[in-house]
Order: sequence, then C-alpha cells, then structure tokens
Amino acid sequence: MKLTVFLLLALAALGATSEPQRGSVWPKPQSTVRFHNNGFVIVSINTFRFNVTLNKCDILSAALTRYYKYLSLEREAGYSERVNFRAGSNEVPLGEQPLSSNSSYRGRIDSLEVELMARCEDTPYFGMDEHYELRVDSPDVPLGAKLVAHSIWGILRGLETFVQLAAPSADGTALHMSSCMISDYPRFPHRGLLVDTARHFMPIETLHKIIDGMEASKLNTFHWHIVDDQSFPYQSKLYPELSDKGAYNPLSHVYTQNDVKALIEYCRLRGIRVIPEFDTPGHTLSWGNSHPELLTKCYNSKSPLGPMDPTKKSTYRFIQNFFSEIAEVFPDRYFHVGGDEVSKECWKSNPDINNWMRENNISGLYNKLESFYINKAVHLIYSLNMSTIVWQEVFDNGDTQLDKNTVVHIWKLGSFMEELRKTTSAGYMTLLSSCWYLDHLKSGGDWTEMYQCDPHNFDGTEEQKRLILGGEACMWSEFVDFTNVVPRVFPRASAVAERLWSDRSVKDIPDATQRLDEFRCRLLRRGVHAQPSRGPGYCPGEIF
Repeated sequence: MKLTVFLLLALAALGATSEPQRGSVWPKPQSTVRFHNNGFVIVSINTFRFNVTLNKCDILSAALTRYYKYLSLEREAGYSERVNFRAGSNEVPLGEQPLSSNSSYRGRIDSLEVELMARCEDTPYFGMDEHYELRVDSPDVPLGAKLVAHSIWGILRGLETFVQLAAPSADGTALHMSSCMISDYPRFPHRGLLVDTARHFMPIETLHKIIDGMEASKLNTFHWHIVDDQSFPYQSKLYPELSDKGAYNPLSHVYTQNDVKALIEYCRLRGIRVIPEFDTPGHTLSWGNSHPELLTKCYNSKSPLGPMDPTKKSTYRFIQNFFSEIAEVFPDRYFHVGGDEVSKECWKSNPDINNWMRENNISGLYNKLESFYINKAVHLIYSLNMSTIVWQEVFDNGDTQLDKNTVVHIWKLGSFMEELRKTTSAGYMTLLSSCWYLDHLKSGGDWTEMYQCDPHNFDGTEEQKRLILGGEACMWSEFVDFTNVVPRVFPRASAVAERLWSDRSVKDIPDATQRLDEFRCRLLRRGVHAQPSRGPGYCPGEIF
C-alpha cells in the first residue's frame, strides 16, 4: 500500500497526468501578443497555401514544400487521435461543438503571406540575421497571416514557429491557430550541436534525422567532430589512404566527398552551418595507420605512437595541404582545430623530441611544445582566410599566440563559470559546452539541469558577456551509434536550444515541461525518434 502511494506521488511530481501543450512554440519566442480575447482561426490544409510576395530562391522553395508537409503531419495527428477515439467509444469528445457556437472562433485563413524583404543569401554564416515577425489574425492582418523577415534565415525560423502554432481541431479535419503577433530573434548567434562520428560511425541518414531535429529546435550550427583516435571516416581527395587505413571499414564506414557535399547542402537548406573539427595534435592515432611519420614514437609506453610530432617540418607540410583541402570542402569561415587532451607522456619518452626542445630552449616545458604546434596550425588556418575555434586547453596553456578572432570553446565541467570569466576577461570570444554533454546521462528528465545552465551566470562585466557567442550541446559517441543516438540527443538538445534562443527570463520548468512534451511529440511526427522528456505518458495521435 505504501509503495502504491509512493508511485502515485512520484508520477504526480513528474506531471504524468498533464497533457502536452498543443500549439505551443519551442524555443519560446521573445515576444508573443494574443488578440481577440484569446481568439483562434482555423487552417484547412486542403485549401491552405504559402504566398511569396517578394523574393524567392531555392532555400525558400524547398522550405515551403517541407513546411507544408509538416502542417499536414500536424493535421494527420489530430485525425489519428479522432479515429482512435471513435474506435473505442461512441461518446462525443468533450469540447467538440459547432465552431459558430464558440465565442473564441474568428474564422478561417487560407494562406500565409511570406515576405522576404531582402535578397536571398546562399549560405548560412556566423552572425546571420534570424529575426522575424509573424502575425496571425492580428488587428492589421484580420483573418490572415503574414511572415516578414529581412533575411531568408529569419523566414526559415518563422516558418517553423508558424507550423508549431498549429493544433488539430476536435474533428481532425483542420488546424487551430491562435490569433497573435510574434516578434522573435535569438539571444545568442551560435547555437550548436556537436556530433562525434569517429567513436561510432553515423550513417548519413542518421545525421539527416539529427539535422531535422536541429531545424525544429532552431539550432543553427552542426559541429562535425568527424575523426579521432578510433577511426578516420573522412575520405580525403589528397590523402585517400587516411580513410583507406583509418576507417573502421573503408567501403561502408566512410564519408565520401559527395556525402560531405550533400550533408552541407542538407544543412544549408535549413539555415544550419557546418563547422568541421579535425582535432590535432592529440586524438590523432587513426592518422598514424597510414602516416605513422606524423606521430611521435613512444618509448616505455603501452602505445607505440602518440600525438603528432611538433618538431618535424614535414608535419606542417602535411597539415597545410590537408587543411587547404578542408577549406575548399567546407564553406564556413570557422575551422575547429581542437587542441584538447594532449598527452605529454609520449613526448617525454622520446629522445629526439627532448633533444629538439633543448636546442630550442624549452627543455622540459611540454606545454610550450604543444603551444608551438598550435601556433603553427592556427597560423596555417589564418592563411586560408579562416578563423579558428580551439578547446579551452589551448587558452589555459597560456603560451599560444591566439588572434582575438579565435574562439575558445569551454568543455571541462569543473569551475567552468570561472573559465568563462577568464577567457572573456582576456578578450576572447567564447563558447560553452561544459554543462551540455549529452553523453552524460542521468535519467530521461535530466534536461532540466541543462535547461538551467545559463552562459551568462558568471561574474563578469556586460562587455565580457557580449563575448559569449552561445554554446553547443555535445554528443560524444563512445556509447551511441545509429541505433540510439537520435533519442539520446533529442529532446535534451532542444532544452539547450531554448536556453540559447529565448530570453534569459524564460526559465519556468513546469511551463517548459509541458511545451517540451509537445515538442517531443512533434519531433516524433516528423520521424525524429526523440525519447520521452519526462515520466509516463503518451503523444496524442500516436499510432503503431
């Protein structure tokens, strides 16, 4: 009896009896104004159209097709719920009544006017304008709907919000939508998700599902940690032997040039940047399968090879050629050069390394040796007209000559708020990931901890806080592959997305719980297999 009471109390605490908040928006917009005493309009999917009044381009055309499909999925979810109800009962659902008798009913809208106020840009980039305004049956657009933005990126975010406003009507034949005006823009310009494809290979189809979830969450940066110690799945044009000998399987577990190009295009059409990371000088054992001369020979060590050898000129000739190829393949201006977790033990054991260090007056100073490599790697990237992102160890070492355009990426859990203070005090742009490691799984409800981590919660001036560009949720793949990575990422990464998009004051956990519950159901309807965001429950309209 006591156990039963305990379980009931636990379920109540998780909000198991409350339903998803249909027609809610995730991430929460900056400003939403309701009209006509919380009135609503009906959208009939059979007659609804998107009307483009100004500029049009391939990104917009593809988006309109995609979002019409998403609207249809919302209607079908309501219809499925109605069919299931009728199959089990002859009763009329509560609240179902003629629309004419509902005092909040305003009428029908047949279209969304999409107004892009400037030419359509081709490629997403850091700092792109994502502002938009959306009006649905507002006083200036009665019984109509209008989406206005000064960039295609704002149009994409506004289309996502428009579809999320839709909730199935009682009979499942149309969609309800609140009479409202939304003015919206992101709080931070860099809202990312890191995916590791080296510990376990992720097929392109799996990456597409992750990117679909990013689009719905308004995340705008796909950080591709593409290679590491364990495997080298990137198929290089200049050095195909890297994947031939470094991939788990050189035929099935590689990303060809066409694969990479197609994935970047998939992201481009959704307003998502792709930042490559080729971590050096550590995390490079897979490079050594084909090019052992790049790595340091270890003495008295379990591994015969260690980090890259910073003392050889041939090392820099190789990475210059390789980085030049990466600059041609990936259009984003940022290159993540890594620089984390460089083990010094192999360098310490190598007599040639130590002789070189004595000759260059840094004997025994292995942090300086690491900085010597990073300085050269960073300047190679600068010469390619790209900017660098580095993990925090590069900054912590203190000897690296970093340009102020370099972004420092903080990942260690410890005292990360103090680290934010230090990097910004030194004048560096900074990204945060420490509190958003998706591979650290406590329970399905641990999204609330991620939701409450704010990049501005450190002791610093307003000028310092302006240097915080945003952050990234990180999905390291030691224990995930194509079978479980998507539900591990979503909807937990979506909690991070709201923290990085919405106003700092948006932190009501009960409200967020209901909205995230509906957002998770929406992801399922789109084929993104997101795990439950809380305790027992179900998604309205789910059928098997």
